[in-house]
Formats: sequence, structure tokens, C-alpha cells
Amino acid sequence: MRIALEAAQAAAVAGETPVGAAVVDPATGEVIAVAANSPISHRDPTAHAEVLALRQAAAKLGNYRLTGLTLVVTLEPCAMCAGAISHARIGRVVFGADDPKGGAVVHGPRFFEQPTCHWRPQVTGGVLADESSAMLKAFFRARRRTGAKP
Repeated sequence: MRIALEAAQAAAVAGETPVGAAVVDPATGEVIAVAANSPISHRDPTAHAEVLALRQAAAKLGNYRLTGLTLVVTLEPCAMCAGAISHARIGRVVFGADDPKGGAVVHGPRFFEQPTCHWRPQVTGGVLADESSAMLKAFFRARRRTGAKP
């Protein structure tokens, strides 16, 4: 989670919403991919940290199936990211802060609990949640003060 938090900080410095993600092989501890949220700089609404980390991991491993790997992300994944996680066959998702408004794993549609979801990873939430949440709150507090748009 520390690596994902560093990526989230890099996103914040770049003016992006501070969300970071990493794909890890739990068998070896190898960090396969790390990504920061960057839909603004990529001009791509799908450039969430999770999607970018999944893309990097798939490219590195030469396989779109990432079975047995763990995705660590600083914020509860949205519906789009949950769909990508399911399609990639990620074995486990570990996330930091809950996202009651936009999350889709333990909030909202609870994507992995839907009968139409064909792959359900193990999910662990709340890991370093206070740090993840504090970073997001500070980012948006500063945006509101300056009137800048994320």
C-alpha cells in the first residue's frame, strides 16, 4: 500500500485526483506494475490508476489474465475498475479508503456480488485508509480554496 500511496502523491502533484495502484505477485512479493490516476493528463476518462496498473501488468507479463495477482489501490474501485479487475481475473483486491459516493465494491452496486459478475476476487478494505483518505481530503480542500477543477 505504501507504493500505491506514493503513486497517489505523484498524481496529486500532477494535479490529478490522488489515487495510486500497484499490481503485486503475492507469491514472490514482486511489484509488477505501479500507476497513478491520470485521466486529465492522458485525456482519457478510463485512465484510472487501477486500469493503468492492470494494463502495465498485462503488457509486462504478456497475458491479459492476471490470475493470482493482487491489486493494491488507495481508494475503493469504481464500477469501471471493478469490471476491469473481474475481466483480468485478479485474485485479490486490497484498497485503502472507502468511497461511499463512487465506490462499487463495498458501496454502490457491490459489483463483485452481482450474479452477472463472472470473476470475484477476494477483497480487503481499509488498509491504511486514514492516510489514503487524508490525502484525498487535502487535495480536494486545496482545490475548493483555489477554485481549480480536478
